[in-house]
Amino acid sequence: MANENSLLIQLQGIRLRFEEVATQITDPSVIVDQKRFVKLNKEYRELEKVVAAQDEYRNVLDNIQSARQILKDETDEELREMAKAELDELEARLPEMEENIKLLLIPADPEDSKNAVVEIRAGTGGDEASIFAGDLFRMYTKFCESRNWKIEVTNVSEGTAGGYKEIVFNVTGDGVYGILKYESGVHRVQRVPQTETQGRVHTSAASVAVLPEAEEFDVVVKMEDIRKDTYCSSGPGGQSVNTTYSAIRLTHIPTGIVVTCQDQKSQLKNFDKALVELRTRIYNLEYQKYLDEISSKRKTMVSTGDRSAKIRTYNYPQGRITDHRINFTLYNLAAAMDGEIQSIIDKLIIEENAERLKASSL
Repeated sequence: MANENSLLIQLQGIRLRFEEVATQITDPSVIVDQKRFVKLNKEYRELEKVVAAQDEYRNVLDNIQSARQILKDETDEELREMAKAELDELEARLPEMEENIKLLLIPADPEDSKNAVVEIRAGTGGDEASIFAGDLFRMYTKFCESRNWKIEVTNVSEGTAGGYKEIVFNVTGDGVYGILKYESGVHRVQRVPQTETQGRVHTSAASVAVLPEAEEFDVVVKMEDIRKDTYCSSGPGGQSVNTTYSAIRLTHIPTGIVVTCQDQKSQLKNFDKALVELRTRIYNLEYQKYLDEISSKRKTMVSTGDRSAKIRTYNYPQGRITDHRINFTLYNLAAAMDGEIQSIIDKLIIEENAERLKASSL
């Protein structure tokens, strides 16, 4: 019970903070301060989960106490049997509930709830690497569709034999970055390329970088620090998609970061999308330091700056997919390439949660 009590003491502190935040977000002076209001709302949603878990946990502890009391005082055999069955069931639930609460008490990565900017780049392997980058994009498209997330492509450089030399896209939805962040790193494919006449298995690679999308309040980008260039969008083979100068290139002068967007026919829409990506990339200069720090401690995470870190191999002759970070292999490559990668991500989340619990003092 001492362990239970220490958990309840911690939870009580969380409840007090939850009540405090609930009061603050109705305060007119807080509502007008948009940056603070957004931050408090986010905190409220996070604390709400802990408070709900506390209520359930407290309820189970109370019912355990009642069942024990019945077994102590009651002489009716039928009632005792019912109390014993309930006690066994409730006590079996306790360890999992406590584990879940401990995880909720560890501060989550504040970026996990954000949308994401994803870039896939063909690596070693020539045309085959571009084709594989296209296969990865299709895999993520299918995966995002299964979660009702929305994908918007912002920039594309197509491969000469199909696929992409590079493709950049935004993913919006619930908790996108917290799921997709595990995809950052080098993805390697072993198969007979479409371009190979001898039937030999080749190894090619593509790198994936997943960045948390910066919200408007995360970073202030001054318009006077941005140089805007416009040009005609170009499609496959270099022909003009349209004759208006709708494509946008933004250069952030202080950092030298350049982003382009040619997805929309409207220059204004392309500018808005490019600005979102620019803000994200500026924000990630700082976030990178944090990523470098945690990636050195957690095997599930690869720093986005380390493009050489091989995280997964897709072996077509054997129909297998292996995640090297947790040494996990599945023989369902066709399904995975069709977007069914949740089981791999779940394993990575479980592993990371174990590492976070171990690193915490709970």
